[in-house]
Amino acid sequence: MHPLVQLARKAVESYVREGKVIAPPDELTEEMKQRAGVFVSLKKKGQLRGCIGTFLPTTENVATEIIKNAISAATEDPRFFPVQPEELDELEYSVDILSEPERVSDISQLDPKKYGVIVTRGPLKGLLLPDLEGVDTVEEQLRIAKLKAGISPYDEDCEIYRFSVKRYR
Repeated sequence: MHPLVQLARKAVESYVREGKVIAPPDELTEEMKQRAGVFVSLKKKGQLRGCIGTFLPTTENVATEIIKNAISAATEDPRFFPVQPEELDELEYSVDILSEPERVSDISQLDPKKYGVIVTRGPLKGLLLPDLEGVDTVEEQLRIAKLKAGISPYDEDCEIYRFSVKRYR
């Protein structure tokens, strides 16, 4: 198991079992030392069980970002009840490290397999990670991101950003 995924698992298990937030490892890998947005996704029997992240860094490094977002994915995703101790052995983890978002001027610059998207209009923001099962077209990717933001899927008047991810499972 990759060290970033091990860290996410350890963070969730410690918090769900003992209510404790773990400290980052004493020895950080190169990936853990950088600053970046991070998403942590939890699946149970192939189904999404929680996913929370940040598209820009909010902490001092990726290790701390993973710990914070892993616990949030397990306990604060509003789509799900908090993860229970008896579920821990069934969870699969993935950690996505995001590149800095870049604004796109035309949707031809998007590719749902390669890039995630962020749509914004005023204070509304919606994000969709790349390479998600069932999201095969740019139009579908933008539609879902707009719905997540509370923007009408038919609203053309929004800013679009793309980002790439390094995904660890």
